[in-house]
Amino acid sequence: MTVRPVATGRSWQAITRLAVVLFALILVTGRTLAQAGSDSSSISIPFELVNRHIVVKVQVNESRPLSFVFDTGAQAAIINLDLARKLELKLTGNVRVGGAGPTVETGAFVQQASFTVVGLNGFSQPVRLALPLNKLQPKAGHDFDGIIGGDLIKEFVVEVDYQSRSLKFHNKESFTYTGPGQSIAIELVHGHPILNAEVTPVGRKSLAGRFVLDLGSGLALVLHGPFVDQQRLLGPDLKTIRSIGGLGAGGKTTGRIGRVAELKIGPYSINSPITLFSQDVAGAFAGSSLTGNIGAQIAGKFRIFLDYGRSRIILEPTKTFREPFDRAFSGLSLVAEGKDYRTFRVSEILEDSPASKAGIQPNDTIASIDGVPAEQLSLSRLNEMLELPVPYRLLIRRGKRTLQIVLTPRRLV
Repeated sequence: MTVRPVATGRSWQAITRLAVVLFALILVTGRTLAQAGSDSSSISIPFELVNRHIVVKVQVNESRPLSFVFDTGAQAAIINLDLARKLELKLTGNVRVGGAGPTVETGAFVQQASFTVVGLNGFSQPVRLALPLNKLQPKAGHDFDGIIGGDLIKEFVVEVDYQSRSLKFHNKESFTYTGPGQSIAIELVHGHPILNAEVTPVGRKSLAGRFVLDLGSGLALVLHGPFVDQQRLLGPDLKTIRSIGGLGAGGKTTGRIGRVAELKIGPYSINSPITLFSQDVAGAFAGSSLTGNIGAQIAGKFRIFLDYGRSRIILEPTKTFREPFDRAFSGLSLVAEGKDYRTFRVSEILEDSPASKAGIQPNDTIASIDGVPAEQLSLSRLNEMLELPVPYRLLIRRGKRTLQIVLTPRRLV
């Protein structure tokens, strides 16, 4: 989830002075692993994978444990604006921040607040921004209390292990890698790791480009709008479907879902990844400085070492590396509502899809699937199920009516 500052109520000179102050705060309050009181060379922190987003437990000023997304597409620590107010954090000024999607959100600077990752004892950093993140919670089906990113990562070598669902924080000074993976050079731009890669459109020659490794994106590969237009990638011979349900920090995203023949990162070739060909006219996916975003569906094929101090990442293929991108599509976009996120409402239907042909309509709610009540499921689990090409018996509530519908997702691209 790429989060980028756009403009603020202060002058850029004031922002520069603020950045200096914040950097000084990090030097004072951020501590290395060696200073954190641990005798071991690394500390492992479990995470929950929520709709392919890494969620860790964080405390802000000794609060209860909160759910923060670990995101290489963000730099500063961000807290949900409503939560910041409930915690009575000191908020000053206005900041306008954009991301994927066309809108710009207005939040505030945070003062005299710091966060700690539960389990990473002795280490803390400032919380810098408060932004309205509530709209992302129904799409996640989970609390979305904040985001941590580049400012944290650069203090360690962070090992991301999707297989064991853990983040391992290594001492950046003494870290030595001896595994079978390959080192990929990166450039840090506003805290975002940028790497060179090659994308091969279907029926075309490979094209070199610059991509951000965006672990905050649940997608596989996104190609930005200017690149898509310049290369005329959305031709009549490419099979695509309309993207539905896309939502970023900047609001709803638009584009077509299809495939490219290959993405090559260093020595690694990822065959036929599902790709969002962005049609956004504003926001991060409309930028021309980058070719695109590499998201969690590709990142999850590796154990990743984020070694910002040495301007590199290390990619180590896992046992899932050669598994094809053969997911099915239901044609449903769902949101989770209610206090416990267990009311699953249909927000959008894809035309000519299994969902539309089964007669499912927007605002229907799913009461059960194959006899399992909705309250026993999570949105993340439900989305995983609907990516398999098998028939499901859905109990649907539509107003006062209850309907039984058979839905069979299938491969559409």
